[in-house]
Amino acid sequence: QVQLVESGGGSVQSGGSLRLSCAASGYTDSSYYIAWFLHVPAKERDGVASIDTDGSTTYANSVKCRFTISQDSAKNTLYLQMNSLKPEDTAMYYCAARLGWIAKWDASYEYDYWGQGTQVTVSS
Repeated sequence: QVQLVESGGGSVQSGGSLRLSCAASGYTDSSYYIAWFLHVPAKERDGVASIDTDGSTTYANSVKCRFTISQDSAKNTLYLQMNSLKPEDTAMYYCAARLGWIAKWDASYEYDYWGQGTQVTVSS
């Protein structure tokens, strides 16, 4: 059973930075996608960034040049470095995983495993 545990959320002022972590365990598949999603109440979960087995990354347009997704395979940990944060980045952030191939990286229905989320709050 794949388990994902996020950490690193918090409250920062506009322009500040945070680094989110997602500790993963329980998967042995050699091919996977892991992604960060954000969720605000009354809206769908939106894809923020993803990374695959080969280290290829994809970003939502809203976070390009501000956020960086990376992974430490030795530690089975996924990271999201968030710089130049804006109030509109305020959301619950979730780590999600999909074993095998994926058609649409930013579709929440593509992912089988989810963490419990970590809250990010950016004040102006």
